[in-house]
Amino acid sequence: MSLSKSPWIIHVNCNSCNGCDIEVIACLTPIYDAERFGVLNIGTPKQADIMVVTGAVNYKNVNVLVNIYNQIPDPKVVIAVGACASTGGIFHGCYNVIGGVDQVIPVDIYVPGCCPRPEAILDGIAAALPILEDKKKRNIKGEEVKLKETEIPALGDSLGTPR
Repeated sequence: MSLSKSPWIIHVNCNSCNGCDIEVIACLTPIYDAERFGVLNIGTPKQADIMVVTGAVNYKNVNVLVNIYNQIPDPKVVIAVGACASTGGIFHGCYNVIGGVDQVIPVDIYVPGCCPRPEAILDGIAAALPILEDKKKRNIKGEEVKLKETEIPALGDSLGTPR
């Protein structure tokens, strides 16, 4: 029950326009006050339960995203916030964009919108709590994500141009 009473989140920005980031931070303001539910935004992945990702994954930040994901202890839940984190959004098809977060790491919850309102983000975090508790009860261990050059689409593939 401790995870559902006080989930700690880490917010990771992957090349977003900062619209979703502002809404994630708005969840912590006194208007929405996520801390009253026990939700804490922390700066270290080693103590986080939930990873909140905004923005589309690109070639510059893919290694950072995977590294942060691998540092979060099990059980963990990943929330993709916004259209860019879900599918690549308006940046889908750009030469340097791999796509949504699920192209690289497993995602449990998608919060749609461009940009989603703080209420929707809080709903996503609330939806993640039963998943987190279920993973804890079933003792589900997430596998470490390892990137191989062959798994990442070649730079320029979306436009059909050579790397």
